[in-house]
Amino acid sequence: MTNEKQVPSQRGMILVVDDSPAMLAPLCELLHEDHEVIFATSGQEAIDMAHSHNPDLILLDVVMPEMDGFEVCSRLKACPRDA
Repeated sequence: MTNEKQVPSQRGMILVVDDSPAMLAPLCELLHEDHEVIFATSGQEAIDMAHSHNPDLILLDVVMPEMDGFEVCSRLKACPRDA
């Protein structure tokens, strides 16, 4: 027995962005045990989720219709709050 107090770990929030349910589901399943996981299926939805939830990490698909991952990343970096 030790005198050390265990500090409860805080679950970080991860935003997973992918337009493919076949990719999205396994990633969320893998990460949800240790982290709070939210997801988006489009670039605009990812930007909206990032603004409203302020995730600790964003896993972003590059190849998506309408707005690709590079554009999403550029828009997030252009916003001082999200940069």
